Amino acid sequence: MKIEQLIQNYREFKTIHFKEYEKLFKELVRRGQSPRTFFIGCSDSRVVPDLITGAKPGDLFIFRNIGNFVPPFKPDNDFHATASAIEYAVSVLEVSDIVIVGHSHCGACASLFKKLPDSLELVHTKTWLRLGYPAKEAAMKEVGEKDKELLFRTTERFNVVVQLANLLTYPAVKRRVEEGRLFLHGWYYKIESGEIEYFDEESESFKPIGL
Repeated sequence: MKIEQLIQNYREFKTIHFKEYEKLFKELVRRGQSPRTFFIGCSDSRVVPDLITGAKPGDLFIFRNIGNFVPPFKPDNDFHATASAIEYAVSVLEVSDIVIVGHSHCGACASLFKKLPDSLELVHTKTWLRLGYPAKEAAMKEVGEKDKELLFRTTERFNVVVQLANLLTYPAVKRRVEEGRLFLHGWYYKIESGEIEYFDEESESFKPIGL
């Protein structure tokens, strides 16, 4: 979508759709935000959290990045956008649920199987993709490399599980989970069908969310 269309859509939002939520926006300004769920998703333009979940303004605290990756806890003085969002959601907003949402046909997961050029233009991307290596290795061990589509879909699902484990390296997350005040969820969204699978810890498998 080009910028001209975005501007036109904004005009429609301001004159029509904003009116639907005007009272809600004013209330949210007055009392601040208090979302109960932290949504960690991929930056992929085909994955739209509000559309998928039907969330209204104020319902979700949302963070999106390439591959819905969660770097392990690393207490240093570097810049950590994902870690900061996790800390804010858990320790400031005190959300009760965190859901990591992976998806089918993920470009980040597919890139794990490509050789990216050594270039300053991709230096941060190549480093970031290392967070997906455990998912790649698990998928290759599970299904092999002959069926590429199966391998990619399996990698995408394993990626959700890996990032859930990384979440538990954050002290505030681990403590609240152990106290029963915070619950972690892993979802896998199929772009082509709109279906969502959830990770079931007992069976260690993904199961469809029933309608």
